[in-house]
Amino acid sequence: MRVSLCVGNYSTTPYYIAGLDIPVYSIEELCFCMKENAFLLDMSIMRDELVEWIGKECGLKGLAGELNRLVHKQGALSTFVTMIQEYTGFYTTEEIAEVEKILRQGAGLTNIERRKGQIDYLVRQKKYEAAVRGYDGLLAVWKEDELAGGELPAAKVKGAILHNKGVAQVGMMLYDAAAQNFKAAYEADGDISHHKAFLAAKRLELDENAYISFAAEHAIGYEYTLELERKMDRLLEDWKLQPEFQELLAVREHRRNGERQQYLEKNAELIQTLKKRYRTSVGE
Repeated sequence: MRVSLCVGNYSTTPYYIAGLDIPVYSIEELCFCMKENAFLLDMSIMRDELVEWIGKECGLKGLAGELNRLVHKQGALSTFVTMIQEYTGFYTTEEIAEVEKILRQGAGLTNIERRKGQIDYLVRQKKYEAAVRGYDGLLAVWKEDELAGGELPAAKVKGAILHNKGVAQVGMMLYDAAAQNFKAAYEADGDISHHKAFLAAKRLELDENAYISFAAEHAIGYEYTLELERKMDRLLEDWKLQPEFQELLAVREHRRNGERQQYLEKNAELIQTLKKRYRTSVGE
């Protein structure tokens, strides 16, 4: 069993980490959040407010003094985070080195690429509506920079933004909108994976007959439509094995048997479950 000794005070006033909106109450919690979200960190974390919180609230004046000098010398983000991790001793040398490696790799990213990584995290957390808003804002910045003649990342970055926006919209069951973004992603960088996603979104949007007609008009990726149908068949069979499907069958059976009270109760439970999932997806 590994035992970690706490360093400094446990603050009664939380500090909210810039860009993550996560409250931390101790230097150990700060270390944990920085390690788990290392790919999301940027220079915005190197601010006087954090240094002051470490000095006053955590009582670590020595560490705060070192960090203050680093911030005002405009030192590297990786050095800033590593200094906190090493001082606290919460992680092993190997773990600290891994965080430093992630931060150094991120140092070469543009602001658009780094912000994309933060929004991608929302998609993985199924915060779909917030993610779509984030991607829209990012695409607006891209357009402004393009009109201003500024330097932009490679086309594949724009393709990835559009693709991931489509993924978020699929999570919201907005299949037509998702298909349009997958199509735009393919037009942006020509990656066939975007076109495959476009076909998959249209398959979810259209009924089987309408999709067959649609697929016949799109020669690109036609072979994938056959593979897609096989995938749909496998997914349908897998779905029939899931507990949720069995619950739906049970609800249907209550209705079929005229068991009104049981039907209403089970139906209400399923509706509440769906509402909870929806609220999670929109960040409520």
